[in-house]
Amino acid sequence: MHRRVITYSRNAFLPLTTVCQNHCGYCCFRTPVGEGCVMPPDEVLRTLDASAALGCTEALFTFGERPGAVPGFSGMLGRFGYADILDYVYDLSLAAIERNLLPHTNAGILTYEELDRLREVNASMGLMLETTADVPAHYNSPGKDPAVRIEMIENAGRLSIPFTTGILLGIGETMDDREDSLSVIADLHQRFGHIQEVIIQNFCPKPGTAMEDAAVPGPDEICATISLAREILPVDVAVQIPPNLADASRLIGCGVDDLGGISPLTIDYVNPEHSWPQIDELRQLVGDAELRERLCIYPHHIERGWFSPRLEPLIRRLTERIATPDQGTGA
Repeated sequence: MHRRVITYSRNAFLPLTTVCQNHCGYCCFRTPVGEGCVMPPDEVLRTLDASAALGCTEALFTFGERPGAVPGFSGMLGRFGYADILDYVYDLSLAAIERNLLPHTNAGILTYEELDRLREVNASMGLMLETTADVPAHYNSPGKDPAVRIEMIENAGRLSIPFTTGILLGIGETMDDREDSLSVIADLHQRFGHIQEVIIQNFCPKPGTAMEDAAVPGPDEICATISLAREILPVDVAVQIPPNLADASRLIGCGVDDLGGISPLTIDYVNPEHSWPQIDELRQLVGDAELRERLCIYPHHIERGWFSPRLEPLIRRLTERIATPDQGTGA
């Protein structure tokens, strides 16, 4: 009998800007334009250097959706010599690659052409579907239109971009909505084969937001949704939970395959009140299963050659490194 394997990635979380065109009812990540709304290049480079020294393999670049559409943002970004946030993440992705970190970008809604460009310097990318339902939490968020998000995930598939998506639990959707969302994701993967993992993420109320008093999904409800995901999704798509947001020890047995990106250095800027468990804690969480480090691009996509030539040497080096984890980094 094969021992069960639970995977994770060792990453650096880099929030390049907190400015966003959306106004979701549950979000505390978004901030107005102002001092500190852009992560300066020197801070990014310091974080990349320190993360590389700690054995990280992934640079997770994330930022608010279409910040350039928000008045005043372009002036703030212009202080660093950039007119467009996508130019900024492109250059910082090159800096990550130079430091032996594979970039993974979550940028919100991007066009086909923008995805194609960032594919040159990203090993994988992501966009949470969240839900196919029309929920009040998204009424002031044009980028959360389900059709718009599905189209982007579809375009990523057309471009053979290894991709992460997921659903957000507790934002006004029903269990039937969750089933519909997971079925849409499964269909997209069956068409294109690009979905690496689907995150089952529970909503966490934030003080000062419209949903600060909203009810939260309990462990049994989260477990049932994980089991539903494992039933609906193809076997080569991992079901992931964020181990800092729920009691992972109670959820592992529900059908979890992956624990996502874990940073030994940076916080979860989207849920700053929830600290990451560290690697030794993850080993305890998975119980009798084997905890195994992975890259942000999964092995089957490496085998298919789903990466740009620029990334191939680094992918090969890191694949070999995590296969023989004797670097003293705790893997």
